[in-house]
Amino acid sequence: MSAPRVVVVAKRSAYSRYVQEEGDPRARALLRRRDPSVSRWMEAHKAHTRTLEEVDRILDRLGARAVLVNDARATFDTADARLVIAVGGDGTLLAASHNVGSVPILGVNSAPRHSVGFFCAASRQGLASMLEQALEGRAKSILLTRMAVAVNGRVRSRRVLNEALYCHTSPAATSRYILRHRRLREEQRSSGFWIGPAAGSTAAQRSAGGKVLPLGSKKLQLVVREPYAPFNRRYRLLRVLVDPGTRVLAQSQMQEACMFLDGPYKVINVRLGDETEFRASDEPLRVLGLGPRRHRVD
Repeated sequence: MSAPRVVVVAKRSAYSRYVQEEGDPRARALLRRRDPSVSRWMEAHKAHTRTLEEVDRILDRLGARAVLVNDARATFDTADARLVIAVGGDGTLLAASHNVGSVPILGVNSAPRHSVGFFCAASRQGLASMLEQALEGRAKSILLTRMAVAVNGRVRSRRVLNEALYCHTSPAATSRYILRHRRLREEQRSSGFWIGPAAGSTAAQRSAGGKVLPLGSKKLQLVVREPYAPFNRRYRLLRVLVDPGTRVLAQSQMQEACMFLDGPYKVINVRLGDETEFRASDEPLRVLGLGPRRHRVD
């Protein structure tokens, strides 16, 4: 039997990016002064490096063929892979997930004191057992609904796991758009809106006033940011739960608008009159080590 192929996607720590790779003089000067703005960089980098080395060592012992992708934003192929391992934090897993179809993914929080790992079921402690279960197909898992986004009928992504932010290109400008859901149509002014599946409901959706949905939910949630309703108008589409099989349409009334998919890694420009469709995707993501119960959110 040939060795199973495992794609290991590793984040670039701030120290490796700005100091080792780019040699940024300001970053180096701040580190020499032990400035508080960079005080955690070295500790986080060392913890991440140790975790990445441990992942490589364990995979070698288990007889797996590891392929390292040393940039979470890079494009990679999973056609013949048995497993994808994201080593970093939630941002690493989110970025990597856009390349992942039906292959399961395991998140490893490489520096738990410095990074958020909501989707990460593993850390350096207990890693060997988790990787062994993952390779043997024994690890518990959950299928997470993702969101599909299309602009003027052209699908731009089927793999949005957290959310899309729809807004003006300038954070200081008013976002103007027309929303449609079921039989409701509404022109709105706001700071934009968040929309995404349940996996992202503890993040931006919740911060903007949305509900925390069960991880296994197949619904999407739309939450408008800082709505401005002149002349005592009341908007009806401020917080919307979107059932499977239904969709939300947004038509831009802005010359300069954009969408951010799962953070800053994928940005789509939206022109005046463009119509964007949001719906549940037919490509869920299988995440290992997680169950249907959501972690506690204080």
